[in-house]
Amino acid sequence: MVISPKVRGFICTNAHPQGCAANVHQQIEFIQSKAPYVPEGNAPAPKNVLVVGASTGYGLASRITAAFGYGANTMGVFFEKPPTERKTGSAGYYNSAAFEAAAHEAGLYAKSFNGDAFSTACKEQVIEQIKADMGKIDLVVYSLASPRRQDPVTGEVYSSTLKPIGESYTAKNLNTDSKVVGEVTVQPASEEEIATTVKVMGGEDWQLWIDALAEADVLNSGAKTVAYTYLGEKLTWPIYGHATIGKAKEDLDRAAGELRNQLTGINGAAHVSVLKAVVTQASSAIPVMPLYLAILFKVMQEEGSHEGCIEQLQRLFTECLYTDTPRLDSDNRFRVDELELDPAIQAKVEAIWPQVTTENLNELSDFALYQTEFLRLFGFGVEGVDYTAESTTLVDANFSSVE
Repeated sequence: MVISPKVRGFICTNAHPQGCAANVHQQIEFIQSKAPYVPEGNAPAPKNVLVVGASTGYGLASRITAAFGYGANTMGVFFEKPPTERKTGSAGYYNSAAFEAAAHEAGLYAKSFNGDAFSTACKEQVIEQIKADMGKIDLVVYSLASPRRQDPVTGEVYSSTLKPIGESYTAKNLNTDSKVVGEVTVQPASEEEIATTVKVMGGEDWQLWIDALAEADVLNSGAKTVAYTYLGEKLTWPIYGHATIGKAKEDLDRAAGELRNQLTGINGAAHVSVLKAVVTQASSAIPVMPLYLAILFKVMQEEGSHEGCIEQLQRLFTECLYTDTPRLDSDNRFRVDELELDPAIQAKVEAIWPQVTTENLNELSDFALYQTEFLRLFGFGVEGVDYTAESTTLVDANFSSVE
């Protein structure tokens, strides 16, 4: 069949297998184009890496960077929809299949688990595979983005919300379907909604993963773990900072501090890493973000400082994770969002923000680039792919299913 994008609101309901593979290969080529890693005194290259949330966005970029930048064995965990003969699989499924094929061709170990990463069963199966194939882990990347989570002990299902705290929030917003710039009002969250968002997006499951790995004695001496977050600036603060997401991010900081203490016995380390705003399936759903991203992309493109997931992760590894002089803020977080938060960049974005209308959207922002990067998430609009050609939905993948 010929596969064309089916976009509904902030989601694309299908994916292009060859486009996803081409996107993965382009990221691999970017990492391979960089100078080989030269270990510093206390920062040897990671040999075995576990990525929880490994199939899209920053998680996928983490796995690519570890494997093709550092020669690491990688194990990935994700929850993705497999294809049928008549329906495409999810983009993350195709991404992971392409990554594994490329890793194996390069002589690198790569193993993936497709299932609920929040579950105890998933953790147990992954640990058994680590023991059998890897021995011990040097780096654990936690990059899960999910709208809901089932508590592995109680079985209760919690859902997250994207709401401000205290009072309603009205702001300029872009409807990406109609390309109309208008306003959106988001009502404040209840105490229950705040608590459930923290339960889903906070640090609890990150800690459960590290607890399970530590108890099984599969963390190497000097093992590191990192979880990803976004902070933003004035324009995004009401929906990211003083909001339900902000409370969840505060809980990530709490978890990082407790994990640092927990890992001292093996000389390990735990950090939250603050990354820049990029187009992801999650960010596309957040009010204000599409318009902010479209303006930010225009400004950063003009300044020559625009980065995507793979560029951010390459810098995170080289400038923070595997260097003797990591860039840390006062809260002990890694920071690679400094280009976005450059005062000159933010001043230009803030100056454009009130001027944008439906009529001048394409002039004052780079909405075209936003659309391009959104479609690339699902394997569409990738250079070198013939989208008029017949394509099969099925791809070879040897993922382990979580029982």
